[in-house]
Amino acid sequence: MSETPEQRRERLRLEEKKGNPIGNLSDATNSASSGSLVELVNGLGWKGTGILILVAIVGFILFSVFIR
Repeated sequence: MSETPEQRRERLRLEEKKGNPIGNLSDATNSASSGSLVELVNGLGWKGTGILILVAIVGFILFSVFIR
């Protein structure tokens, strides 16, 4: 059975976390309090990430136009 790239990344991330728990302590603390950009992008996929970037750009343009 072939795993998807997302499943492979998650499996490798978990294996690394098991292999080096002390080294990941600060990473775990930081991502627990604010969330991780990697987890957000993995959850959204490439289409969702593209839409998020597009919304941010359009929002910035509209903000700059109405502030003038």
